[in-house]
Amino acid sequence: MFVIDIVHYLIIAYFGFSVAYIFLFAVSSYFFKSSPEKANPKLNKFLILIPAYKEDAIILNTAHNAVKQDYPEDLFDVYIIADSLKPETIRQFKEEEINCIEVSFAQSTKARSINKALKTIKEEYDAVVILDADNIMENEFLHKVNYAFANGHKAIQGHRVAKNLDSQFAILDGISEEINNTIFRKGHVAIGLSSALIGSAMAFDYHLYKTIMDDIDTFADEDKELEIKIFLSRNKIEYLNHAFVYDEKVSNSEIFVKQRSRWISSQIYYARTFLFRSIRELILRGNVDLFNKILQFLLVPRIMLLGFSGIFTVASFFIDDNTFFYSWLTIFSACILTLIIAVPKKHYNKSTLVAITRLPYGFLMMILATVKMKLGHKRLSPTPHSTSSDSINKKK
Repeated sequence: MFVIDIVHYLIIAYFGFSVAYIFLFAVSSYFFKSSPEKANPKLNKFLILIPAYKEDAIILNTAHNAVKQDYPEDLFDVYIIADSLKPETIRQFKEEEINCIEVSFAQSTKARSINKALKTIKEEYDAVVILDADNIMENEFLHKVNYAFANGHKAIQGHRVAKNLDSQFAILDGISEEINNTIFRKGHVAIGLSSALIGSAMAFDYHLYKTIMDDIDTFADEDKELEIKIFLSRNKIEYLNHAFVYDEKVSNSEIFVKQRSRWISSQIYYARTFLFRSIRELILRGNVDLFNKILQFLLVPRIMLLGFSGIFTVASFFIDDNTFFYSWLTIFSACILTLIIAVPKKHYNKSTLVAITRLPYGFLMMILATVKMKLGHKRLSPTPHSTSSDSINKKK
């Protein structure tokens, strides 16, 4: 019994730390303030890269929207990086004079596609914007990012919001992303730490990005390694809460499992790879951002934190162990309070209430994603997309 109790206390400590972490940053998000915009800043020249792997159904629509930015036409170029797109899609790009770089690899990765494009494009730029094949920028996105560069930032994460709210899973996925924006972006920047990256709706100093990406060739999510190497170079990541990019959310459980399985695999891979280095960096160089990033990878995923703490609260109540019961009740209550704080007010509606009934199913799917997880996966597995710009949710 003594050994079992010790294990139980360790589990409580792990869950307790995870919920305390997200609670702290959910609260600190209320102190977030956007950086002031300088008047008449220099207009930077932007390269917009959109990697597309078998994304024929949506990439033309994305390209059409990307070239419509309210920004001087001679100061931004859009390039589609076409990996395994159909010949008719490529032909249409050429007919419409949309820049397209065809790439092909024995084993495709997003990092390889981007690096190939960066080596192919000979023109010089001040900054680069990375979008996913389903992303739609608001018209003022480049102007807002340009103001951030004028303030001296070299790595910027925009505010990615749900394009579609057409299913209960999509609603939950959209809310989950907004919770991430609250905790890992607004909350962190509010107290002087770096924002987390998402993988798209990102902008970087062109030469910084090109230098860092040249050293990245991974089958895991490249944005996590990019983030780590930005911190190793002692740069910070700014968050633009008012610069919107619309992103398609997952609409069914099968896509959810594949996506989350890939994310969990990547987080464990990078935590295992960089944990001890992050500790050395913290002690020797005071690199808080890097150490904090690795801590994030080690947290219990929120839906599992909520689900398991609820289960353990009920179980400990019936076992009649007051110490464990009140510990788990505290964790469970703190988790619920954190989510209430972190969810934006616009999501407090009937659709969200209905979608919440799917949380137990989402919890089971998250467990399945963990079981199906494969460390060091060797194949690009993009999230399937189908939503057009017509279904964009404009409510911010």
